[in-house]
Amino acid sequence: MTDATVPQRKDFRFFHRLRVRWAEVDMQKIVFNAHYLMYFDTAIADYWRALALPYEEAMHALGGDLYVRKATVDFRASARMDDVIDVAMKCARIGNSSIVFEGALFRQDQYLVGCELVYVFADPATQTSKPVPPALREILTGFEAGEPMRTVETGDWKALGEGAGALRRAVFIEEQNIPKELEWDEHDAVVLHAVVRNRLGQVIATGRLLDAADGTAMLGRMAVHRALRSGGHGAAVMQALESAAKARGDREIGLHAQRSAERFYARLGYAVHGEPFEEAGIPHIEMRRALG
Repeated sequence: MTDATVPQRKDFRFFHRLRVRWAEVDMQKIVFNAHYLMYFDTAIADYWRALALPYEEAMHALGGDLYVRKATVDFRASARMDDVIDVAMKCARIGNSSIVFEGALFRQDQYLVGCELVYVFADPATQTSKPVPPALREILTGFEAGEPMRTVETGDWKALGEGAGALRRAVFIEEQNIPKELEWDEHDAVVLHAVVRNRLGQVIATGRLLDAADGTAMLGRMAVHRALRSGGHGAAVMQALESAAKARGDREIGLHAQRSAERFYARLGYAVHGEPFEEAGIPHIEMRRALG
């Protein structure tokens, strides 16, 4: 690679930020060379999240898995303890069964280290190569072209219940150990639901909008796939349901927020209303915001 072809930040649209830790530097007080591959592998995991794909479930749906065939690293300069670095990643080429990713590690605008990772799509049982599925090919090329990786849909339980119910079961019953008899109620059949789907059609976030009481609508059953939180998918559900509430004339909207998610809702403009309480054994707080 010549200086004329050294990667620049503008060549990438995906970045994973991290800070160099003490355990990652060597006796020269610079990052030990093997850790750079770990940095790029960590960025790849986050890249899949940017595609709105929960990796394990997505690969199962695609009928295969990805295996590293080759990894090369280009060392230009060293990262040091406490450096904040951005690991850039992009899908550079897709062959018949191979996918080539190019990575670059930047300290601000300075290019430090580059990487090329060659993956092969293969049958997990035999680890023999298979053609890259058209759906995966379209997702990768679409992401690099700046296309949206999710869609938001609103509708009734008959239309959306299968996907929304499966996600709620995974989040509330299996992950949070909420008794199933408390999760399902009579409201599901009559209220408006929203789901976010990735480009494989998998439901990755959901919520519902209850009828307003005294002008205040209530959101509920907000759930986001465990592997894809902090990706904006929950906010997309809320925006869709808030728009629906505003369109029908509601003046205010509220929800019973788990205390662990209170800061998330506060960033979306919700303020605490009332005192903390427990619901299904989990600390909650009511939060509300005006619908302008």
